[in-house]
Amino acid sequence: MPIGRGKRSDREPERPEQAVSAVAAPTAGSAARLARPDPEPGSVPSGLPPALPPGSMPPGMLVAGAWAWRILAVAAVLGLVLFLIVQLRELVIPVLVAVLIAALLVPLVHFLVRHRWPKWLAIAVAEIGLLVALSGLIYLVVTQVARGFSDLQAKSVESYAQLKDFLLASPLHLTEAQLNDYISQIVSSAQKDSQVLVSGALSVGLTLGHVLTGLLLVLFSTLFLLIDGRGIWAWVVRLFPRRARPAIDGAGHAGWATLGNFVRVQILVAFIDAVGIGLGAFILGIPLAIPIAVLVFLGSFVPVIGAVVTGTLAIFIALVYNGPVTALIMLGIVLLVQQLEGHVLQPLIMGTAVKVHPLAVVLAVVAGASLAGIPGTFFAVPVVATVNVMIGYIARGQWRTDPRPAVEEVAPVE
Repeated sequence: MPIGRGKRSDREPERPEQAVSAVAAPTAGSAARLARPDPEPGSVPSGLPPALPPGSMPPGMLVAGAWAWRILAVAAVLGLVLFLIVQLRELVIPVLVAVLIAALLVPLVHFLVRHRWPKWLAIAVAEIGLLVALSGLIYLVVTQVARGFSDLQAKSVESYAQLKDFLLASPLHLTEAQLNDYISQIVSSAQKDSQVLVSGALSVGLTLGHVLTGLLLVLFSTLFLLIDGRGIWAWVVRLFPRRARPAIDGAGHAGWATLGNFVRVQILVAFIDAVGIGLGAFILGIPLAIPIAVLVFLGSFVPVIGAVVTGTLAIFIALVYNGPVTALIMLGIVLLVQQLEGHVLQPLIMGTAVKVHPLAVVLAVVAGASLAGIPGTFFAVPVVATVNVMIGYIARGQWRTDPRPAVEEVAPVE
């Protein structure tokens, strides 16, 4: 009997895929989901960032950590350098003063050498001339002050008596017994501190010895910088790796040019301050106008602080000799000169010469005062200006296209 088509039950059983397709035709999305393999245990679903291996850190944290330890290393090196400078300040300060003086005298030495002066004679004339000029200014101040000291003392006593009468008649209702009590307290405090005063007086000899030693170091350092400054700088450059020497040499020449500009511009600014305040004191008839002008000139080399201190001295002398009205006028003159310096001279002249923002100047002076006192305020601005130019020169890569620095003419002469 021929075998025909049998019943459905006699057929082979259907496969699961056929059963699914018979129920409903799958969509494209469902087919894609069916085609995916089951996720492995511990894996992250699609669309989320991959899981980090156990013990690893995010990339941002790794970068921050790498920068952090490098910054700490640089800070440690800078801290060590500052510590050594503070410990060796009796050596470092004279050398820095000699560098500033050399930056001022090098153009004069170059000028004399170009006009066929012997090198030794040009250096001798430059250094001796500077010493004579400074000695003359100091002698002028000392003689003028010594000549008018007795008069100043008498005027101070008279002004104190007038102030005392004013306080007794003021609305404060102070009595003479109270004023005498305050004065006695001040005197007793001075007597309690007499031990400190005596010990300080005993250490004057040691301090004078340090000052004399520092002056000798300044003179000899300046002399050798003028004689062989180029050779000294070449020795410093050879301390660095060979590949870094072109950048260091070019940065040094750029910093030297900026330092020379700073010293010359600072002299100009100090001269303008001295002329303004001294001329105002002379017009108002204030005694010691010439010493006031000289002290303003010398004090202006300490940015911000020097002008304030010397201006206060001028106002005090005006108050003692000429009364409160003249003192107020002198205060206005001092403020006017300082505003001229802060808003015209510093931004236009000094800012162009050293390329340092006025805010950076103020912050540098404050930081220098907190770290090293008066020497810190004196050296803060030239150090910041020089380092700023040197770092900028290296960062811009100028040494690649400038193998012989254009500022070579202001380097120490051979």
